[in-house]
Amino acid sequence: MNRRYDWQRLQQYVAGLFNAAGLSRANAEIVAESLVQADLRGVDSHGVVRTDIYLKRMQAGMMNPDGDVAVERSSGSVTLLDGRNNPGAVIGSKALELALQGAKRQGSAVVGVKGSNHFGTCAYYLLKAIEQDTIMIILSNASQTMPPTGGIRPFIGTNPFSVGVPAGKCRPFVLDMATSVVARGKIIVAAERGEDIPRGWAIDKHGNPTTNAREALDGSVLPMAGAKGYGISMFIDILSGVLTGAGFGRYVNNMYENWDEPQNVGHLFVAVDINAFMPVAYFKERMDRYIREIKAEPKAPAVEEILIPGELELRCTEARMASGIELPASVEKQLETWGERFGRKLSDALRG
Repeated sequence: MNRRYDWQRLQQYVAGLFNAAGLSRANAEIVAESLVQADLRGVDSHGVVRTDIYLKRMQAGMMNPDGDVAVERSSGSVTLLDGRNNPGAVIGSKALELALQGAKRQGSAVVGVKGSNHFGTCAYYLLKAIEQDTIMIILSNASQTMPPTGGIRPFIGTNPFSVGVPAGKCRPFVLDMATSVVARGKIIVAAERGEDIPRGWAIDKHGNPTTNAREALDGSVLPMAGAKGYGISMFIDILSGVLTGAGFGRYVNNMYENWDEPQNVGHLFVAVDINAFMPVAYFKERMDRYIREIKAEPKAPAVEEILIPGELELRCTEARMASGIELPASVEKQLETWGERFGRKLSDALRG
């Protein structure tokens, strides 16, 4: 029987590792929260499985554990933030804060980010914006993992696109998706577990379709919807990379492979204050009506329920908060090894 971890204790454990590695307690808690929240939502590819690589990059000097995130320029509703190579979740949280403040002040705000690192799931920030009755759009680029349509080698990332919209009594709309058929992190998890992947997810380094996760990691993840996904990924790279001054295309460095340079990931946060359009309560009533009417649509055979984006993840969060989080043996080993180094015991995070 697999061991289950209490999410709050696991978060405290992971935060303790980052704190011991050089992050301030506050920033360590931000990074740990972003990872554990991903596990709670069932997005294990972006959960505590990333602790090991984050810590390794910090120890190797590839990530700045104690730098100041700085506003490089600000003009009206637009802000450019230099992350100065801090952990991505710390930078993303600052960008979120500035975007929310700007939206409340003037109705909308755009915050561009350069000098960042992998910042976890976009949903982590969307849910915080939703709590503030704000619509949030987040784009981010990533290192090369996906070919342009017609190509066989990676050039652009599986650049995520996300939108969060509050509702009233219904669950909020939380769309957080990669522009590939599947997030590359899921292939990483499959490779660690020794599992095959479905055909159509990726090609090997020669351009041939593959179901072998290891071959896929040496090759390329495929764009969703063919050329459409490629085009969307490209525009995300333009807005979050070219426009902000961050890396783009081949200049976004792979955190697993490049140990000579920082990642220089770019993000774009767009916040919209609902009150600038109509009273929040009225908007939420309209959202609830919209969601209920969608869910009441006639269902295809064998379909029990029509779901909205983010609904499965929120249900998974509730379930895992109650029953605990299971971790692959390889991830447990990594966390235990770091714990031994910093005088902590992973077993303290087990459910009682």
